[in-house]
Amino acid sequence: MKPGLESLNSLGRDEAAAQLLKCCGSSRWAERMAALRPFKGMDELLEAADRVWSELETRDWLEAFSSHPKIGERKAALAQSAEAARWSEQEQAGTRDAAQGSLLELAALNRVYEERFGFIYIVCATGRTTEELLALLRERLSNDVETELRVAAREQQRITRLRLGKLFEE
Repeated sequence: MKPGLESLNSLGRDEAAAQLLKCCGSSRWAERMAALRPFKGMDELLEAADRVWSELETRDWLEAFSSHPKIGERKAALAQSAEAARWSEQEQAGTRDAAQGSLLELAALNRVYEERFGFIYIVCATGRTTEELLALLRERLSNDVETELRVAAREQQRITRLRLGKLFEE
């Protein structure tokens, strides 16, 4: 059963933050969002989510990134809720039936990416095939660190918006 915005608005602050943390792994983002309640609708919720995300610091973004499994893997570096883990698996559905060679290349490029940038490859994988994810990864490896951090943050924002829709759609 989806908690819905009405339920989110009625929760205690810590409980609300815990629900929101399922959508974005930044504890500061979840706490600030919980403090902004009540939300009158999804548009207001999404607008607040974008605004709060844009006001966060790099360390908050990195915390959110680490709550995701690497593309092609199933387990995140930080603990995820069962719901967030299930969403990650759904979002990466395009990698499920990938050829072994593609999965090996993805794992190798994930390592190169993480060594180059210092954080995992974050991409909104929903609806994308392994080959598309590999092409994006190859392309993004040419970015400088600051550019890539911004690109990754935008991808996290897209993921958060999708997950908010899944958790709180009316």
